[in-house]
Amino acid sequence: MKFAVIQFPGSNCDQDCLAALRGLSGVEAEYVWHKETSLRGWDAIVLPGGFSYGDYLRCGAIARFSPIMRAVMDEARSGKLVIGVCNGFQILCEAGLLPGALVRNRSLHFVCDMVTTRVEAADSPFTRGMPVGTLLRLPVAHGEGCYYADAATLRELNERQQVLLRYCDEKGCVTPTANPNGSVENIAGICNRERNVFGLMPHPDRACEERLGSSDGARIFESMLRSLATDRAAA
Repeated sequence: MKFAVIQFPGSNCDQDCLAALRGLSGVEAEYVWHKETSLRGWDAIVLPGGFSYGDYLRCGAIARFSPIMRAVMDEARSGKLVIGVCNGFQILCEAGLLPGALVRNRSLHFVCDMVTTRVEAADSPFTRGMPVGTLLRLPVAHGEGCYYADAATLRELNERQQVLLRYCDEKGCVTPTANPNGSVENIAGICNRERNVFGLMPHPDRACEERLGSSDGARIFESMLRSLATDRAAA
């Protein structure tokens, strides 16, 4: 399977994503520069973390207008798998591929820590094989990771089971103290209605080997692989 890792000026987790993907059997991963205009031939798209375009204006606001984003949007709307990590999540929201927005952490401080997240929906291509309630230990590193959406959007996200991950404690309880950034309803990651676009603030790319403190992040990428293989077999 071929994964495209998009590089924007200011991306700093593109190497982490590439290394994590290349560590999985059956994966071919390569960088795609932000000035490219086509993503044909790729099976999945990764928008990595970092500070695209220096995070000027708002996080992800300039990257949303990058030449490659027209192709990302077209491929996402055609059903291709797209995952946005941290700054990638911010870009997906700015581009309208995911609802809501990422704003300043409630503490107004940059947060860099290991957190526990709970799988809230098992029927997405990103959580395949992970029962509801599965706990994933993943690192976070962001200053603007507080997810916000209005009441109507939150209601729809919950009704359609688009919330895929929530911050929780080590026992799986969703509590205010387990929330690193003040995200509404402890939301750590969401998908679109069609379930092929996923954005999350924690970094699965930085948790793909036990020597990093957790290998739970690999489960998300492995889920994508299984989903792609299933779709290819059914085609």
